[in-house]
Amino acid sequence: MTTKPIDVPTTAPPEDPAHSPPSAPHPAKEPAAARVTVRGAATSARRLSVPRSVRRASGPVGLVLAWFLASTTGVLPESVLASPVDVVGQAVELTRSGELPGAVAASGRRAATGFLIGAAVALSLSLLAGLFRLGEDVIDSSMGMFRAIPWVGLIPLFIVWFGIDETPKIALVALGVTYPLYFNIYGGIRSTDAQLVEAARMMGLGRLGLIRYVILPSALPGALVGLRYALSTAWLALVFAEQVNADAGLGYLMSNAQQYFRTDIIVLCLAVYALLGLTCDFAVRVLSRRLLRWRAGFEGEA
Repeated sequence: MTTKPIDVPTTAPPEDPAHSPPSAPHPAKEPAAARVTVRGAATSARRLSVPRSVRRASGPVGLVLAWFLASTTGVLPESVLASPVDVVGQAVELTRSGELPGAVAASGRRAATGFLIGAAVALSLSLLAGLFRLGEDVIDSSMGMFRAIPWVGLIPLFIVWFGIDETPKIALVALGVTYPLYFNIYGGIRSTDAQLVEAARMMGLGRLGLIRYVILPSALPGALVGLRYALSTAWLALVFAEQVNADAGLGYLMSNAQQYFRTDIIVLCLAVYALLGLTCDFAVRVLSRRLLRWRAGFEGEA
């Protein structure tokens, strides 16, 4: 009896997906349409973004527009506050007569002189108190005590000491500038990282090199913040100082306008003070960007 050989299939059976060995994963390819869509969304977002300069100007422009509408509709009477049109008209008239430029020049000289004196005093005292413990013990407590005294309340005493000429006005501005600069520079010096100071000493830096390359750069951000405060305080102090027997300046214009109830001139002088302060603040912001390029800081969310 003969048997027929059984043919064994040579092809492998189909693999069961449940028991098949895992294969190497292949990177998923992102559809081209998805990439195009993302770029288009980013481009449209950039196109719809409003410039920061426009956003920063929207607040003041909105206030002036509300002021104009209130004056035009009669909600804000002219006896209470003049309209923006009247203020602009007075600005043009006083500029043509030369009275407004002369007042701005006189006030600018007082503010600049008082600021330079106050800045020199504040820088000297903050360096002594920040770099030396003996200076801190002698100076810092005294500055904290004098800071609690309202500098505007010292006007009668300044008049007794210096008379009614330019000296008390400049002294009041210098006093108002000294405090914010001193405390910010002193705080910047004392906030220097102690480990950074120790590393600089291990590298062989002496006292002068340590102050120049480590301590003063660390104190620079605080000093610039104090500079912004000091400039705004200088113009604020000048408003009070020029009320003391002034014969020129923006305060002199405001005093004369007060006697005749000229709210348009009063508002004009206040607007000029604000513009001068805003210009100084903008200059310090530009200076800060240039001097602090090496320092990576948080600039706010988009």
